[in-house]
Amino acid sequence: MKVAIIAGSTSDKEIMNAAKEVLDEFGIENKTFITSAHRSPNLTKEVAEIVDKEFDVAIVIAGLSAALPGIFATYTQKPVLGVPVASDLMGLDALFSITQMPRGIPVATFGIGKKGAKNAALFALRILALNDTSLREKLDLKAKEEEEKLRELNDM
Repeated sequence: MKVAIIAGSTSDKEIMNAAKEVLDEFGIENKTFITSAHRSPNLTKEVAEIVDKEFDVAIVIAGLSAALPGIFATYTQKPVLGVPVASDLMGLDALFSITQMPRGIPVATFGIGKKGAKNAALFALRILALNDTSLREKLDLKAKEEEEKLRELNDM
């Protein structure tokens, strides 16, 4: 089980790391890539082809016009999880771009920034857990631990 984390710029490293930390916590092999749909279209296609052959899920992080998740979805039948990046328009431009994919180019879209990246990683884990009972048990345990923390806060 492998997850690719792709971003359009080195400035998105913090967001990439948020997803990576979640995957690492669960022992899921992952690799990060930097490529731009606009500045390096040939490299983007190469990376997408690698992802299609070697990975199970792609988390694709993009800002501004946010073309990168849609481009990846054109080159693979693997799940593509899009994470918008905040910009001058608070990330709404990227959010709208990722959610408005044309028919036949599905991209699951998450919240803006690091929180969205963490949720995308958790969603990737749930996808992988469909065929891995051990991972499913780890996710169940993590959910119970989170609830227990809240119970303790409430003296319950």
